[in-house]
Amino acid sequence: MSGTPAGYGIEALDVYAGSAAVSARAVFDGRGLDPRRFDNVASDRRSVALPFEDPVTHAVNAARPLLDRLAPADRDRIELLVTSSESGIDYSKSIASYVHRHLGLPPTCRLLETKQACYAATAALQLAVGYLAGGLSPGAKVLIVSTDMSLADERARYAEPVTGTGAVALLVGDRPRVLTADPGAFGVHSFETLDSARPGPDLDIADADRSLMAYLECLSRSFADYRSRVEGADFATTFDLLALHTPFSGMVRAAHRRLMRELYRSPADAVAADFERRVAPSLVHPGQTGNLFSGSLYLALASALDHARLDGPARVGLFSYGSGCSSEFFSGVVGPEAAAAVAEARIGPRLRARADLDFAEYTALLAENTACLRPAAHRDVDPARYAALLGRAADRPELLALTGVRDHHRQYAWI
Repeated sequence: MSGTPAGYGIEALDVYAGSAAVSARAVFDGRGLDPRRFDNVASDRRSVALPFEDPVTHAVNAARPLLDRLAPADRDRIELLVTSSESGIDYSKSIASYVHRHLGLPPTCRLLETKQACYAATAALQLAVGYLAGGLSPGAKVLIVSTDMSLADERARYAEPVTGTGAVALLVGDRPRVLTADPGAFGVHSFETLDSARPGPDLDIADADRSLMAYLECLSRSFADYRSRVEGADFATTFDLLALHTPFSGMVRAAHRRLMRELYRSPADAVAADFERRVAPSLVHPGQTGNLFSGSLYLALASALDHARLDGPARVGLFSYGSGCSSEFFSGVVGPEAAAAVAEARIGPRLRARADLDFAEYTALLAENTACLRPAAHRDVDPARYAALLGRAADRPELLALTGVRDHHRQYAWI
């Protein structure tokens, strides 16, 4: 594996995590959850959708700033748009079709949607890199947008304070300023289990203990497969940074600790020091949003690049996990431009600029938000009802908003 970025990977990255957020502590206290468990959450805020937001608006609002920073010639080379989501709005029509329209992408663009819980964006990334590396369309680019809506409410118990909503957009091409994929450097592990599922458009079910065990097993097994493919790979020394799928920070800490002890029998103080150096930078942004589903890993990558101090090219180990389950450990190189490329998105300032909701405001929104994915032939949505709340968000950009449904056709407008 080369230490110098070259090849294919992520050229640009952007995030939309809503215009509003609620304190994780407020949700804990409001639901009467055991305060002794709060430290394991290690989260500050979770993003909250407003009733005019859905997976389409999240996706468009994440991707539009990224596209606005592109030269027109680069934008016109987007030949594939992939949305990844477990928050589908139709059993047949993809979210990608709406996203394509409202981003104004060229008609010479393939549209596709992927689904495998929180793994789907990584599947899309690997497919994109393989497509581009095949050389059938030199200079082509792929836009991947992971977009999801949280259905978590009081039924979710301890998952509610850490389940976010939003989208992450990735532009993939042959000028990978953010992350260059290491060719052939991956390991996978998959099996069937019901650790979480969405059997209906307004119902999330989860087995927290089974999910934790599956996540830990998949990290261990997928890295073992990675090591079998990449000569000399060592979890402790090969990677300058680590970014893991982050349902909540406590799960990431447990996974890192288990693998360090399993592979090296490292003492607790050495594990803690390694965690602070290689993992903790990736957890800052996720601590402000909650779990963004398949966008979670790439928000963690952005956080690592925004908060780690890098003196030169660095190798990043990435772990993607999707319930059900499929997982992958892979790697890439970030070069001297990576931090600046991510900084262009101003992710941290935009997260801090969201309107803060109190617990009563948050719970008042839940019923409408939960109905967002429920099929309806006709529905009216008035974004103006939430103007006062939006006015509390600092430096609010123009947003795409859901305005209603007519004969099952979703209607959108810029506000």
